[in-house]
Amino acid sequence: MELFGMEKLSLVDYDSNIVATVFTGNCNFRCPFCHNGPLVNSVSTLKPLPESEVLEYVENRKKMLDGVCISGGEPTLQKDLPLFCEKIKKLGLKVKLDTNGTNPETVKLLHRQGLVDYFAVDIKNCLDKYEQIVAIKNFNTIKVEKTVEFLINECKNYEFRTTIIKEFHTKDDMKKIGEWIQNAEKYFLQKFKPSDTCLVSGLTEIDEKTAKEYLEIVSPFVKNAKLRGY
Repeated sequence: MELFGMEKLSLVDYDSNIVATVFTGNCNFRCPFCHNGPLVNSVSTLKPLPESEVLEYVENRKKMLDGVCISGGEPTLQKDLPLFCEKIKKLGLKVKLDTNGTNPETVKLLHRQGLVDYFAVDIKNCLDKYEQIVAIKNFNTIKVEKTVEFLINECKNYEFRTTIIKEFHTKDDMKKIGEWIQNAEKYFLQKFKPSDTCLVSGLTEIDEKTAKEYLEIVSPFVKNAKLRGY
């Protein structure tokens, strides 16, 4: 696994669990609000973190950890992801995976082999605005749609989440997203937090009043919809 960072103790990356969070490099999206810009654009300049070092740390602290969160970048671009998950599971720990949903076959494999305990999939926007968000001309959403469909139909332990931003998300978008992910287990509308490491500067967070209005729009479609970060 190509790892480029680790947060040794996190209380927020996997609800109700204490985890170590590791970060993979590279991504197939260029979302302007991504707060891990160096992992997307400048990974060649970063010093890799040896997998052995991560596993040693996790093994030495497995009595105080509930699991490991694998984030990025986009982890499913890593061909050794299943093997890495297996190594974590053999330590008796849970695995949470953050993904943009563009590799449904990998998601299916990880779920069906019991290598991931919880999936968090970023829903960037409604389907007809994905190209605008991910900065890929003529982007085909079919793989993301397949991941969403699979998780809704075959998995219980997952969440969908959207980082809402004034420049990109509207009430109409929320309705379209709700219709798309109808009957999902969990959906979070996340507060955007500007950072120097974002790919694009000058983006604006959505105020709490508007966020609550967005939540009211999506709530009829999802079993458990909440705000996060407000």
